[in-house]
Amino acid sequence: MTISEAEAVVMQVLWDRHPLAAEEVFAALSTHSGWAEPTVKTLLNRLLNKGAIAAEKQGRRYLYSPRIERAQWVAQQSEGLLERLFGGRVAPLVAHFSARGKLSAEDIAELKRLVRELDDEG
Repeated sequence: MTISEAEAVVMQVLWDRHPLAAEEVFAALSTHSGWAEPTVKTLLNRLLNKGAIAAEKQGRRYLYSPRIERAQWVAQQSEGLLERLFGGRVAPLVAHFSARGKLSAEDIAELKRLVRELDDEG
């Protein structure tokens, strides 16, 4: 399932708290996105049509909830990115960020810890 960047912003609101009415999603986004309410409703409808969210009628309004877990979406996105940009390999990804000075000492320590854990498992 492909979720656009704008749709992902709406999804994050619903992953954080659900179910929500369209007005509540709009209120959560209005201070940060600058989007008008019809824009938010359009994004909700797109996500609904894709099957990423569900809508349950409550009185005169609908309450929206995610149908996919954030972790599931992140896994799909990261695997796609890794495949497209680095042939599915993690080492070139890490090398890319390292060469550009994007790895902090904390990042490097975390990577070392992860490698040690992998060595211990093998």
